[in-house]
Amino acid sequence: MLIQHFQMLANYNTITNRKVYEVCSQLSDVERKQIRQAFFKSIHGTLNHIMVGDRIWMGRFEGKQMPSTNLDAILYEDFDELRSVRVLEDERIEAFMSKLNEDFLTKTISYVNNQGKLHTDPPNLLLAHFFNHQTHHRGQIHDMLSQTEIAPPVLDMHRVIRP
Repeated sequence: MLIQHFQMLANYNTITNRKVYEVCSQLSDVERKQIRQAFFKSIHGTLNHIMVGDRIWMGRFEGKQMPSTNLDAILYEDFDELRSVRVLEDERIEAFMSKLNEDFLTKTISYVNNQGKLHTDPPNLLLAHFFNHQTHHRGQIHDMLSQTEIAPPVLDMHRVIRP
């Protein structure tokens, strides 16, 4: 049941990212990069941060040592390139979750956080954090979009994934 839940969250993540990027594509580059009252300074900065976080956590889930560094990095200045790699990253996430099994969930994952401290946590906690992190920052983007002339998309899970 937990595996199906994470697979549902992966699907929700893909759909909502498409919705967010579609709306963001209607903004000018200047407006996407406009400094706003937000932790990662702009819509573009926050989209990049979500990508940074996703890559760190996916690397950890895949057994790689991924330090929590450069969380505010701008990986892609070009929005179209960022959008293209977002699609690929979402495909990676969905493929990983489609192969999720009980064996993975019974192990632990060790990682170094951004203060340099080693943590060891159960995968179900980290997977929940992974999806919650994305939702949290998409919410910030939603708020920043509401400050533009472009209406933010509906992101409510029950509305997005309803058949």
